[in-house]
Amino acid sequence: MPSIFTIAHIIHYLPLLPPASTKYYITHCTHYSHRLGKRKLERTGEGEYCIRFLKLLSAPIIKSLENMLCSKAQHYNSTLRYLSASYSVAAIPKPLLKPDVFYNKLFINNEWRNATSGKIFPTIDPSTGGVITHVAEANKDDVDLAVKAAKEAFQLGSPWRCMDASQRGQLLNCLADLIERDRVYLASLETLDNGKPFAASYAGDLDQVIKVYRYYSGFADKLHGKTIPMDGNYFCYTRHEPVGVCGQIIPWNFPLVMQGWKLAPALAAGNTVVMKVAEQTPLSALYIASLIKEAGFPPGVVNILTGYGPTAGAAIARHKDIDKIAFTGSTEVGRLIQQAAGETNLKRVTLELGGKSPCIIFADADLELAVDQCHEAAFFNMGQCCSAGSRTFVEDSIYSAFVERSIEKANERKIGNPFMIDTKHGPQVDKDQFDKIFSYIKSGKRDGAKLMCGGERYGDYGFFIKPTIFADVQDNMTIAREEIFGPVQSVFKFQNTKEVIKRANNTRYGLAAGLFTNDLDKAMYFTQTLQAGTVWVNTFNIVSSQTPFGGFKESGNGRELGEEGIKQYTEVKTVTIKIPHKNVF
Repeated sequence: MPSIFTIAHIIHYLPLLPPASTKYYITHCTHYSHRLGKRKLERTGEGEYCIRFLKLLSAPIIKSLENMLCSKAQHYNSTLRYLSASYSVAAIPKPLLKPDVFYNKLFINNEWRNATSGKIFPTIDPSTGGVITHVAEANKDDVDLAVKAAKEAFQLGSPWRCMDASQRGQLLNCLADLIERDRVYLASLETLDNGKPFAASYAGDLDQVIKVYRYYSGFADKLHGKTIPMDGNYFCYTRHEPVGVCGQIIPWNFPLVMQGWKLAPALAAGNTVVMKVAEQTPLSALYIASLIKEAGFPPGVVNILTGYGPTAGAAIARHKDIDKIAFTGSTEVGRLIQQAAGETNLKRVTLELGGKSPCIIFADADLELAVDQCHEAAFFNMGQCCSAGSRTFVEDSIYSAFVERSIEKANERKIGNPFMIDTKHGPQVDKDQFDKIFSYIKSGKRDGAKLMCGGERYGDYGFFIKPTIFADVQDNMTIAREEIFGPVQSVFKFQNTKEVIKRANNTRYGLAAGLFTNDLDKAMYFTQTLQAGTVWVNTFNIVSSQTPFGGFKESGNGRELGEEGIKQYTEVKTVTIKIPHKNVF
């Protein structure tokens, strides 16, 4: 994105947007400076940008514009903290309201193919419930073809195996360049197929996707072994080698992000991939396949299949020529994948599964910060987030104030057409998910939780559900124990530290947790005692390419992202060489 905007840009964009939308342009971290007859508005910190007025305006006009911008900047507060840590808060471009669909076939060996069975299935626009297009439905035969191509691409002497590690990094960086080139199209396609707001697709998801490919592009030639001073007259060292053919199964809630999280480290380490994308959201992943070919990856290195879990997904999990499988999805399906791996060739398994993450708010916390962060923790991506902070524990002395402010924020959340720049809340991904969430809402009311707001659909078509808050939730209620994967925030009351630690950990999940306090000792204590793969303090849902992500307990095993993420795609080989003497002339 360019960092300089003329007054014409500002006049073009700002009048079209309601005040709340200006948060995408300006943050509260602003100040003004006057230099050489030019005026600029700056944001300090990560993603610094400025709006420069490159034309001299009359003082009254400048003053009026400054007052307007300042007012909008103050309005921002922290509503988009879940995005602002990972992208430059700059002008969001206009989306493509009806993006063309260029690819709907299987991508095998750098070729587009129909399914061997000839079957197709529809992909649905969740905003309307209408069919976008039909895509090829892969089955076991198609998986076999894809695995064969991946296996051949991994053979010794193949172009991929002979390629320097630094060249693999260059290909990944080229792929990131192509994604950046087509960023508006990809974000529009993601919004069409998934339903998430375009602003989140463009500024949040696509930013993460580009960064993860660039991060692992730099890692490709930095997988170093070690020399080991072993006993005796031996020279010993280790090598990090690619695992081989990797099966990857990704979910529908963050299609492009999850594809990047898995493809980037696997390819950086030198593996080949057979990936099945979610049947609900296949379109953006297929377009990435076309960019993989354009970037210059050899045939067979990446193969992208569309289809259903019980057929194509199961075939990947059970395939004996697949050396590793990585899966993101429900705990129930994760169990089946682990079982299939054990019953076949004991392929390595990485699982990133469900969650029921607690947010704990102490009385000494910044109340407004906690309300804002817990609001996003629960409702970000329409609650369709494995790390969603769906259990909100609030200390009794601030409980009423917290609930009151949370209701206000939920009612203010803009819901509707995800292509509108000010929309914060789009539809759920499909009717099955829509119906499942309502079954949990009914369960909450039946069990005696107090429905404070929401709990009903929005509009007459599409799969929209209003942000829903339950108060006075008890630990034994279904909505307190099971992952809802929707826009439902359950608020609990607690009285002391010992009690809330026990209750927060009283779950089969352990993906993430959030803590809000201004007491450093308390924060350090809780980061040690909470049973979760990630603990956020005075923030939530901050994930970066550099930081490992994964779960405790039934939230999975292994880690994605960071150095730990790429290690999941390597085998460590120990090499020991007999030498005549050690340290002797």
